[in-house]
This record gives sequence, structure tokens and C-alpha cells, in this order.
Amino acid sequence: MPDLGQYAVYVLASYAVSLGLLAVIILASIFQARRIRARLEEVESRKDRAA
Repeated sequence: MPDLGQYAVYVLASYAVSLGLLAVIILASIFQARRIRARLEEVESRKDRAA
């Protein structure tokens, strides 16, 4: 690892925050996709029963 000098804490904290935010965005996208897929399947099943 390169020597970050006196700013090592700030640089590493920035990396940690960035990676944490990316993880939150990815997880939120996955959960939203699952929720939307379930709603879509529900609507399609109602449509199939009505037809």
C-alpha cells in the first residue's frame, strides 16, 4: 500500500464511505427489483384470471 502520509485517515475513510454507499445503492436496487417483479407477477396473474 502506498504511503499516504498525514492524510491516510481521511483517504481511507473516504474509500470506506464510498464503498459503503455503493453497497447500499446495489442492495437498494436489488430489493426494489424484487419488489417490482413481485408486483408485476401479481398484476399478470390477475390479468390471466380475468381473461
